[in-house]
Amino acid sequence: MRTAYKVRAYPTPEQAAMLNRTFGCVRVVWNRTLAWRHARYRSERATTNFIQANAYLTAMKATDELAWLNEVSSVPLQQAIRHQQVAFTSFFAGRARYPRYKSRTARQSAEYTRSAFRYRDGRLFLAKLDTPLDVVWSWPDIDPASIDPTTVTVSREACGRWYASFAVEVNDPKQAPATGTAVGVDVGVKDFAVTSDGEKIANPRHLAKRERNLARYQRRMARKQRGSANRAKAKAKVARAHRKVRASRTDFLHRTSTRLVRDHDVIVIEDLAVKNMVRNRSLAKAISDCGWGTFRRMLEYKTAEHGRHLIVIDRWYPSSKTCSACGHLLARLSLGTRTWQCPSCGTRHDRDVNAAKNILAAGLAVSACGGDVRHSGSSRVRSPTKQEPRPARAGIPVLQGGE
Repeated sequence: MRTAYKVRAYPTPEQAAMLNRTFGCVRVVWNRTLAWRHARYRSERATTNFIQANAYLTAMKATDELAWLNEVSSVPLQQAIRHQQVAFTSFFAGRARYPRYKSRTARQSAEYTRSAFRYRDGRLFLAKLDTPLDVVWSWPDIDPASIDPTTVTVSREACGRWYASFAVEVNDPKQAPATGTAVGVDVGVKDFAVTSDGEKIANPRHLAKRERNLARYQRRMARKQRGSANRAKAKAKVARAHRKVRASRTDFLHRTSTRLVRDHDVIVIEDLAVKNMVRNRSLAKAISDCGWGTFRRMLEYKTAEHGRHLIVIDRWYPSSKTCSACGHLLARLSLGTRTWQCPSCGTRHDRDVNAAKNILAAGLAVSACGGDVRHSGSSRVRSPTKQEPRPARAGIPVLQGGE
């Protein structure tokens, strides 16, 4: 299995100058190659493969205008071309959006392969750097001298922090012991998640808690003159405030997803269209603050690693309007109605707990119809989320009496 260890890096001023120059060269190569691809397709209607893009990089380095590209290691520049080719492949396969130009004010990074770095006894030597790059290891149970990284990515965030990410091959993690339990999870804004067991996980609202400070930093930055050193300092404070929000949210999502995967064999969630939901101007900020998309991706890879099952049901399944006791389906249920009583059996429901119970029932119906697939040559059960999401039609009640 391939994983990565991301650690803080502390370059010297000389190392920072060389790395910043490398970031700039990577950005120029990416943007110029992307523009060349656009122009070539518009004029010749021809697509570009990796060999042609790499030849264009060689031609750029041979010109007098861009001769300074030869002052940095060639490996990060070649990796930029390779990443761009992968980005176009993912776009045409429908897995990602169209590649965009890189900005000098956003996160900067450069990837080094084994031909451009040495890693000995926990010390990292990068090409064009005379001294090892200082990094601080963050995993006390893993000896940094024992890893054998295949690639190293050095990055600088907008807030000014430096990081080094080591990509390594490790053994597959041990399969978690079976618990014999399954859970349905209904995510929301009021409560981040409600389980079919009745547990309500509160929404920490990380952005809302720091919104006043963030707004104050943004107002200070807006008063500074563009291009000035004071504006750069104010912009770094805004970036640090965003980093704190992002770190708090990521930590919460990791803790929540890990606990769900540890305690349950089967987890059922809805296939939410978050991209469409954030178009609602009234709820866009609250939905983005929840991080539902990141939460789903965490559940996907963690269930796959530990031998659990993640089932994703159809987003149009009426989980909130369906009685989990008798299957009665309401004609309408407003968003503001948090509790309701079934007119058929008289059961009183908490809206979110009832939805989680119905999500679990629909997911188990999908699993019974062949959701879990064992592939030849592997004993690991593959999660159904790796397939196209299949609608959960089994067990959907029929609207009764126009109610």
